[in-house]
Amino acid sequence: MITVSLIIFLIVAVITLGSALMVVTARNLVHAALWLVVALFGVAILFGLLQAGFLAVVQVVIYIGAIVILIIFAIMLTQRNALEIGSRFNENWGWALGISALVFAALVWAIVSWPGFHVQAQPLDARFDSVAELGKALVASNGYALPFELASVLLLAALIGAIVIAWERKPEER
Repeated sequence: MITVSLIIFLIVAVITLGSALMVVTARNLVHAALWLVVALFGVAILFGLLQAGFLAVVQVVIYIGAIVILIIFAIMLTQRNALEIGSRFNENWGWALGISALVFAALVWAIVSWPGFHVQAQPLDARFDSVAELGKALVASNGYALPFELASVLLLAALIGAIVIAWERKPEER
């Protein structure tokens, strides 16, 4: 039976997959980053359809609002160093396509043959607050505080690296 949510899901899924394809085939890096915004927003809509509002907001705020903006900032800073040279595809694109298709087929086979694939998940207890549990795990010393802080240091290093690469040097320093 076709419902409105199924139609919305199919439309959003096609748009998300199409924009993800455009991310990897776009010749211009800025256009690829903008297609990435569309793909990530499509994923946020899919989270919303799955009643995972917190994950949808996290997808928009962290991935679109921070990560993609940082990528666009780095592209803008290093644009003169990354001139478009060569074609979009190299001579190994056929091999990459074939291997990707084989890996996809293996993943589909592994998921379908898994015994729990056809079992419906049990509903969560109404008293379980996943957002509170996630918040506790992020700030707990034995939780995810260290990986969270390492990710922020890595992003800061990427930002500083982009600034150093784009820094205008005097002709005698070159």
